[in-house]
Amino acid sequence: MIQSSELILNPDGSVYHLNLRPEHIAHDIIFVGDQNRVEKITQFFDSIEHSAQKREFKTQTGIYKGKRISVVSTGIGPDNIDIVLNELDALVNIDLRTRQPKEKLTSLNIIRIGTSGSLQEDIPVDSFVMSKFGLGLDNMLRSYLIDNVSITEIEDAFVKHTNWDPKKGKPYVTQCSEKLEKLIESDRIFKGITATAGGFYGPQGRVLRLNIQDEELNNKMDNFSFNETKITNLEMETAAIYGLSALLGHNALSLNAIIANRASGTFSADPYKSVDELIAYTLNKLAGN
Repeated sequence: MIQSSELILNPDGSVYHLNLRPEHIAHDIIFVGDQNRVEKITQFFDSIEHSAQKREFKTQTGIYKGKRISVVSTGIGPDNIDIVLNELDALVNIDLRTRQPKEKLTSLNIIRIGTSGSLQEDIPVDSFVMSKFGLGLDNMLRSYLIDNVSITEIEDAFVKHTNWDPKKGKPYVTQCSEKLEKLIESDRIFKGITATAGGFYGPQGRVLRLNIQDEELNNKMDNFSFNETKITNLEMETAAIYGLSALLGHNALSLNAIIANRASGTFSADPYKSVDELIAYTLNKLAGN
């Protein structure tokens, strides 16, 4: 039995951070970072059956063109992904009454919709990027046994290419769900490696008042390629989503609207329009349209 200190429940039986019970979530889930973006997605729904929020974790579940979908805000960073994915998995794969894992496990379909900056000049603003691989620079997933889901060939190539400092912990690489990749892909979407940092400033090469360990890391990432697959963008969640989903048996895919191009120094003239287009694109693919 899983102890109360390990799986914490609220007095109403909901999981601690998400404030949800099993009946509150669909098996198709969209992740967003910003809680205010949840309703930007559910405004397209035909109906909403449940809403809940605790801290930055907001959830709405409803129906879009006959498809039951939940939208969950994760907040920022791999640490929050650790909370959200473990608690969503508990909702479907642990009997919260007996505190025992279920014999028959359920696989969730999880798609992250985010915004990001492109690292490659040939991926313009207002385009869509699908993360074929997640490259984790954050070290969070290394708390788990990840050898069966990580891709050591890409990890080792990246470590060698960047002359990675081992004191920062070894980067990890995980892959998207092939099932969701086939469902969502089209000629409109660029594919590549998405790097996931554990912070916004120093970990992404931004310098304000503090010096950083490797001032050339972003340039090294720009130039990295594995079997002609390049690092397309840099953000703070994707690799953690892919790794935990693979470990727990869920399908995961990360999509980003590119609102800036750090190589060319350009920014979208209307980033909200780009995000809305990606939302509509994803919802229609999920609904089979």
